Amino acid sequence: MSAEALAQVLRPLENMFSPQDYPDLLVGLGDPDDAAIWRLDEQRALVVTTDFFTPVVDTPYEYGAIAAANSLSDIYAMGGTPFLALNVAALPPDLPPEFLSEILRGGAEKAREAGVVVAGGHTVQDKEPKYGLIALGFVDPACMMTKGGARPGDVLMLSKPLGFGTTTTAIKQAKAQPEDIEEVVGWMLRLNREAAILARQFDVCGATDVTGFSLLGHAWEMAEASGVGLRLRWRDIPFTTGAMRYASQFIFPGGASDNRLYFSPHVTINTSLEEHEEMLLYDPQTSGGLLLSVPPANAEDLLRRAQSEGVPLWAIGEVVKGEGIEVV
Repeated sequence: MSAEALAQVLRPLENMFSPQDYPDLLVGLGDPDDAAIWRLDEQRALVVTTDFFTPVVDTPYEYGAIAAANSLSDIYAMGGTPFLALNVAALPPDLPPEFLSEILRGGAEKAREAGVVVAGGHTVQDKEPKYGLIALGFVDPACMMTKGGARPGDVLMLSKPLGFGTTTTAIKQAKAQPEDIEEVVGWMLRLNREAAILARQFDVCGATDVTGFSLLGHAWEMAEASGVGLRLRWRDIPFTTGAMRYASQFIFPGGASDNRLYFSPHVTINTSLEEHEEMLLYDPQTSGGLLLSVPPANAEDLLRRAQSEGVPLWAIGEVVKGEGIEVV
């Protein structure tokens, strides 16, 4: 669902639950975020999220694993540690049972890699496969990461490159090169766990994960929630190897145009970009990276630690006073 359509759908619910009536709901009503957080006591809060989608790759096992990694990413984006999940699946009855089994196996093995137990779930029949997880995690209420935690002077960092949407669309059109498919699948399978652990160790309070609303869409959500502006440096934004090639052929999912239509009023481009380059910044990502707002005093140390531990992390901009997104 596009950002504009989602906003319309949710509008009638805006005043149904009043935040002051639920003081233990720390995140979820007054400040919508990547997941809801419910305080259990002074040291622990429960992080709850759900996500599912249709296939983005052809291999059932990889589809299931990517969907699980994507679902768990919301827990990591809040600074939490996932521990429990439930399957959510819509499965076509005319597909071979071994295909459906492989989807669930991929999700279960990715969850196990994250230290998460899949304890059941729910399935229905549908014409096209849809799969994901309801995921639960724990977080210290004093160490939450939220979209509203960015502060002027913070350094913006990204834990995965962009280009997943254009490449997976090229896969669907049978135009993607095998090496590009392998690269993008590898990134989508990668958990955001290590980046989130480092972020907590270096006192990061502002974060979100980059998924269907694109880098610019999710960056604007962070800027809006934090009451700041974000300045992104085009030259420092990482892309997958094939992203520019497929983008130059204007191979994009429909969501890219939706994202540009909805978020572009909040974006100023102050550098020379061709249209396909700009569109890459609106490209929907599946199981994308974390966008972190890192305190300036900790930024260099965080990058050094990430490099020493082999954790991908790119500094792509900074938080500034003002509002909206500027690309320079």
